[in-house]
Amino acid sequence: MLKWLADENFDNTIVRGLLRRKSSIDIVRVQDVGLSSEDDPTVLAWAATESRILLTHDVATITRFAYERISQGLPMPGVIEIGTDTRIGQVIEDILLIDDCSLEGELENQIYYLPF
Repeated sequence: MLKWLADENFDNTIVRGLLRRKSSIDIVRVQDVGLSSEDDPTVLAWAATESRILLTHDVATITRFAYERISQGLPMPGVIEIGTDTRIGQVIEDILLIDDCSLEGELENQIYYLPF
């Protein structure tokens, strides 16, 4: 089963929708684990330590830091970047599809953009 981390500014409506649709989904928010106001490299490092795939709307900076981790040989369990203008229902469907169809570790060193 995949484990997810919702970035600090990630739309909580999506998180609630994911939990409504699949109560067993393993998702925590940055705020829930004491990482509020931490910088992107710190969030990515924590996600790597916990093997959690990061869900983010921050397409401006996360990509660079994720690729830096990969180029340095550091673990990077995966990042899913979602545009803020994407329909919430579509985002929920796409994340659940990834959750249902992916094996643990399969998204390592990968960055995906939603919607598909």
